Amino acid sequence: SPPLLRLFPGRLSAFPLFLLALLLGFASLLWLQLSCSGEGPSPGGQHRGVPRQPCPPPAPPQPPEEEASWGPHRLALLVPFRERFEELLAFVPYMHRFLSKKRIRHHIFILNQVDHFRFNRASLINVGFLESGNDTDYIAMHDVDLLPLNEHLDYSFPEAGPFHVASPELHPLYHYKTYVGGILLLTKQHYELCNGMSNRFWGWGREDDEFYRRIKGAGLQVRRPSGITTGYETFQHLHDPAWRKRDQKRIAAQKQEQFKVDREGGLNNVRYRIESRTDLSVAGAPCTVLNILLDCDTDETPWCTFG
Repeated sequence: SPPLLRLFPGRLSAFPLFLLALLLGFASLLWLQLSCSGEGPSPGGQHRGVPRQPCPPPAPPQPPEEEASWGPHRLALLVPFRERFEELLAFVPYMHRFLSKKRIRHHIFILNQVDHFRFNRASLINVGFLESGNDTDYIAMHDVDLLPLNEHLDYSFPEAGPFHVASPELHPLYHYKTYVGGILLLTKQHYELCNGMSNRFWGWGREDDEFYRRIKGAGLQVRRPSGITTGYETFQHLHDPAWRKRDQKRIAAQKQEQFKVDREGGLNNVRYRIESRTDLSVAGAPCTVLNILLDCDTDETPWCTFG
């Protein structure tokens, strides 16, 4: 229907399977469940050596409604996004139920980049922060393909400083000690103290490493979970590199620039326009989709395009 088509504009004409997935959300989830496997190659010899999609864990039971006893704080769950629709259909209902079960007040924001520039996760998080409203007082930078499996993980208000939920000793892929990607909680006050994230990172990677240096420069200490015994099985990582190629190209001076600290840019100079803002429900779980048009100064960062 026309209203549905307006939710995710841009390059939809090139992705008709997305429209089918959105119109038939439950059918897509069923297809994902039937076609996925955590055991490696599919049986029977077909597509030998090609792993199937990992199965998302079952969603927790229907969550309770928010109550006054849940406390005064409210989390803005900021999810940078572009064309990862199967993951999104699993993520939104799972995280809504997971956080509700833990009695965390929350609002899920899908930060959908609809311009024609390369993906910019950091700028999307800056936009999400600015657009998240005054009814939320802390944020979670949250990858759409990373689901928490251990109910003891802490998503509460990180008053003492940034709290890295997806810590290196728990994340299934990234284990270096300065890693702060995947899932990171900050109060809005602390995020402003860092001036947000750098807007210079177009394509995949390095924006988290630069943000770690901002955290340190602001005099903050990163805290991480303790007492979690599930190791690398603490999270479900839904990303399949065989199907989801990451944009790891380094263009022009990008290879040298990616290791520098951006001492000027961040929340104060992110350039964007909100094309639309839509509240919707995914399998009964509420979220807000922000269709975001980022802008790029090609003199400053010519690597924002492939051309």
